[in-house]
Amino acid sequence: MFTVLLVEDDFGTRKLTSIVLKNAGFRTISAENGSDALTLFDLEKPALVLCDVMLPDVNGFRITEILRKKSPEIPIIIVTAKHLKADKHYGFLVGADDYMTKPFSPSELVARVKAHMARYERLVGSNQKAQNDIVEIRGIRIDKTARRVYINGEERNFTTKEFDLLTFLAENPNHVFTKEELF
Repeated sequence: MFTVLLVEDDFGTRKLTSIVLKNAGFRTISAENGSDALTLFDLEKPALVLCDVMLPDVNGFRITEILRKKSPEIPIIIVTAKHLKADKHYGFLVGADDYMTKPFSPSELVARVKAHMARYERLVGSNQKAQNDIVEIRGIRIDKTARRVYINGEERNFTTKEFDLLTFLAENPNHVFTKEELF
């Protein structure tokens, strides 16, 4: 499951966009200002960024510039009410891969995110595969390659069977299994 960083100061737009992306199969993390976005980017290492331009502290163009230097391959989509050609041109100059104006169609947003993620996955290849070896659910982070489990950031020790069972259940949320199926 790919993680999308959503940088949007308007609560309603942020909530709606997050729901749309979650329904499309993406994990979302969100920030309501530029400073929080940059911190979250470093902590969470998202696979794609959706960024508004007009934010209370650091504007989205500047965030795009900073993120582009940190991670040249990551897809960045600017989603903003700024619709002038000069704004769009500047967005692409600072490193945006795409530019959408508000109001936007949720289905178009999902289509663009999926298109950029497909391109990103082809570019990054095996590096992205390594990220897919991480399972995260409800404060639990499972690194399948290193066979390590972190609960709320703190590493916990599990036996081999416990680790395998936890990983299986985390990869199949909202499913009920019989004891026989688990064995």
